[in-house]
Parts: sequence; structure tokens; C-alpha cells
Amino acid sequence: MGRCRICGEHSALISGQLGVCLSCIRGKPKTALEITNSVHAISRSTYGLPPKPPKDPSGVACSSCSNNCKIGLGKKGFCGLVLNIDGQLVRMGGTPEKGILSWYHDPLPTNCVAWWFCPGCTGAGFPKYARSRGVEIGYANLAVFYGACSFDCLFCQNWSHHSLTVALSPAMSAEGLETKADDRVTCICYFGGDPSVQMPHALRTSQIALDKAREDGRILKICWETNGHWTKEAARKATELSLASGGNIKIDLKAWDESLNIALCGVSNKPALESFRMIGEEYFGKRPELPVLSASTLLVPGYVDVEEVDNLANFIAGINPEIPYTLLAFHPQHILSDLPTTSRKAAYQCYHAAKRHLDNVIIGNVHLLS
Repeated sequence: MGRCRICGEHSALISGQLGVCLSCIRGKPKTALEITNSVHAISRSTYGLPPKPPKDPSGVACSSCSNNCKIGLGKKGFCGLVLNIDGQLVRMGGTPEKGILSWYHDPLPTNCVAWWFCPGCTGAGFPKYARSRGVEIGYANLAVFYGACSFDCLFCQNWSHHSLTVALSPAMSAEGLETKADDRVTCICYFGGDPSVQMPHALRTSQIALDKAREDGRILKICWETNGHWTKEAARKATELSLASGGNIKIDLKAWDESLNIALCGVSNKPALESFRMIGEEYFGKRPELPVLSASTLLVPGYVDVEEVDNLANFIAGINPEIPYTLLAFHPQHILSDLPTTSRKAAYQCYHAAKRHLDNVIIGNVHLLS
């Protein structure tokens, strides 16, 4: 049972560790964000990370992602991988020579957000993009888990990525990672953390792997699970690789309300929404039979509610109502570990709200619903 430090309301759907309720985040954003910013600062200090994207007037600009940090002398960027040493930016990871990541072969079918329409799990796009008419049994996805992130989600389901950021390890070159995409691999999926802060490494790996697969006459799809906080240039390159290979972009739209996104994730959602719109408008129509873009939203109890989902679904529909949308059940993790799992009632309320706007909606992780 959490308590809001602004209005004093008590509820099981208020995180005492966050300290504010949804109503106050929406209605009193300035006061609410002062509280939530301090939560982010404390959490990030554990890993030696700056509390928010630095904007030092005398700092050096970093363009790795949409945070556009200006990093002061002797300081590091929001992601923790970029340092200002003697007035020069030094990238400790995310370059083609050094990606901070772990990887594994995930046998198909996987629990990928896009499992319900992707070629590897359904055979969609056979024979151009899939090896069989159904699940690609006997094959695997090369799952690439990147350390570091451009967001700071207090509910992060993969918050262990911080340990990779701190250790700057394991590290692997793009050429080294490509060798893991052997004959058993029919798709590569980048997630984390988030690939948005290590795109030079991911893009180089993808191009090498695709060139090798084409030489061998193999199918290889390039997929991304991301918060969408990457640069427009990186977004276009990533989408073009996915479009050509039969892969897809899965952007996790955390919230519609900007204040809520900042409260929960530490930064604005505007660049992510702009990126989603750009990809949808420029690329979705080029391969309508096999979606190149999809959205997902984690239904954080007490915070990501019907209003948020309704607005997000309406936004997506304004681009194209056929874009797939996955609503994900929440499991208590990281700082918001004092919240319950998503209730079945809340999940289906959100589902029906989304279906008013979109043709293709599904609830994922249904086994977590309470």
C-alpha cells in the first residue's frame, strides 16, 4: 500500500518507492517530477550514472541517441558509455570495434513481442522471409542483449543491463558477433538495455551478417526491440535493414503523457513518438503483407492506464490502423517492485480501448495477469 507524497492518497496502485500517484503526475507535473527525479538520481547513483542527460553549456555534444547529451570535462553521458576526456569524447562501447553486450541462441519459437506475426514463429512471408510455412523448428534467433540504455525505466524488466554498463563487459566486435549468426540462425534481435546507444555496432554487425547470409543463400532477418530513442539516421538505417530482410522494428511506447514518461523513464517520450511516426509513414506501406513496424506498451498498474493506451492507440491509428500493437502484462521489477502484476480487468479494458482504433491488438504475457 503506497502513499502519494503530494495528495496523501493511499493505494496498492501507488508505488511508495516512486512517491507520487498518476493523478498528481498529470495534474501537478512540476511538483511530481521533482520527487520522481530524485528517485531516478538515487537509483542511477548506484551505478555511477548521471541523474539526467547532461546539458553542460561548455560540454562536448554527443549524438549517439536522442538524448543529445552535452558532456562536461571529466564527466560521462546518460548512457554511461561516452566520456569527456581532456575535451574529447571517448566511446567506451557501442563502436563497431567494441559492443558492450551478451548474446545467446534462442530456439524458435521465442517469446518475442512480435511472435504473433513474425516469420520465425509463424512462417509469415514464406518462402521469401521464412524457411517453412509454420514455426522455423530447429532454428534459432541470435538474441543480442546490449548493456546501457537511453532511458531509465524504474520498472525495467531487464535492469541487469546496468551491470554490463558498469563493467564495460562482456565486449565483442561486430565481426566477432557476426560469427554467432551461424547456419542455425534465421533472425537477429537486438534488445537490452537498448540498442539505441550502440547503433554503430549493431548496424555494422547486421550488414556483415546479411552480406554473409546472402552469399550462402540463407534467410536472415534483422529485428529490433527498442524504446525508439535513437537518432533519425540510425532509425532509417535500422528500418531499411529490417525491411529488406523480413525483420521488424518493435518500439516500446512507454506512455502517452510526457510527464508520465519522464516520471517513469527519466526522459521525454517526444523523440520516440516522432521516430515511430517517421518509420510508420515512410516505411510501413512498403511491406504491408509483413509488418515492418509494431508497438508495445507495458501496462504498469496504477500508472499506464486506459487513458494512456487509448491515446497511444489513437496516435498509432493516425499513422496506419494495421500496425500491430501488443499490450504487455507487468511483473514487479527494479524500483517499482512494490506494485502488483497487471490485473486481467485492467488488461482487457486497455485491450478494448486499443481495439477501438486499431485492427491488430493482442495481450502478451497473459500468464502474469492477476
